[in-house]
Amino acid sequence: MKTQKKIATLIAFMFYVAAAQAQFGGLGKKILDKGTEMASGGGVSKILKQPQAITTSFKDVNKTGSKPPSFIEGQQPDPLYLLPKAPGGGFKLCAGFFEMTNKSYCLHAGTHGPSTGDGYMLAPVLGPKADVVILILKNAEKHPEVKQRSIQVLLWAIVARTRFADFGTDIKLTATTLLSPQELLMLEGGALGVLPAGLIAKAKDQLPPAAQSVFEAENNIRQLAASGNASYEEMEKYAMLAGIAPQPDPEVPSGIWSLHPDGYYIRYFPRVYSVTNVQIYVPKELINTKPDLVYDGPKGIACPANVGSQRLAQTNEPLNADYSKKLKTICTP
Repeated sequence: MKTQKKIATLIAFMFYVAAAQAQFGGLGKKILDKGTEMASGGGVSKILKQPQAITTSFKDVNKTGSKPPSFIEGQQPDPLYLLPKAPGGGFKLCAGFFEMTNKSYCLHAGTHGPSTGDGYMLAPVLGPKADVVILILKNAEKHPEVKQRSIQVLLWAIVARTRFADFGTDIKLTATTLLSPQELLMLEGGALGVLPAGLIAKAKDQLPPAAQSVFEAENNIRQLAASGNASYEEMEKYAMLAGIAPQPDPEVPSGIWSLHPDGYYIRYFPRVYSVTNVQIYVPKELINTKPDLVYDGPKGIACPANVGSQRLAQTNEPLNADYSKKLKTICTP
């Protein structure tokens, strides 16, 4: 049975890749030597002007209406994952205090993992690859057979602006499992080839120190992604900076509450970049005016005030969920 499933998966993979390549037309060939073309064309300025795949930074955080960590202190949360699922993904909210430990993903290569004391706030998913990243995170929930590490490798390849044509077989298999042929088209555009060492050095000279490590890490990840045998551990070595990030911002303490655009409050406690505890507080008066509220994790990023730390994509996938528990909160329709 397992062999049959593997064969079926490979056949589907070949079909999807063929379909995607047919839709790409000559695009893959046209950009095949993009990195070399930029180098020969004196393209340092062109490279530096290209936007990151995901551009979200703490500047995109709306701190209006935020609350201190002591907000609703003493209350005990209910499991968020016990709330009804929404048709489009996420959880239907009702008045109360909820939490969930969920899968999360690094979306900022060449930075530090979460540090003690870091304050994280809600930020929108922005950038040329925002839509496809959200799709991957939402579709992953429907494919529990795809490991979290495989999805992280795919996301690292995307944030590093790796071309779909350069993806190794394993990364392509993950992409084609989670995305339709039409959605795969979203992976092209704004991508870079592996850049020569001389060009990397010239570009780094024009970047501030904090951006240099990100720029170099992305090129190393592109090289690994294109090698065809990149492991999670190898990519993590470039994506994660060793040591501790600079001091946390004292004005954004750990446990600070963000006011969501829909009116409820949310905060994040990352354990490591792959695991985040999310807490949500929904005021009763809000539900009286907005009865159809939904929390959809992938549509927001846990963004650190500490610029040396990683922004973290969120999911609707709980870890260590205990479905034998019962909601203490009474949610009325």
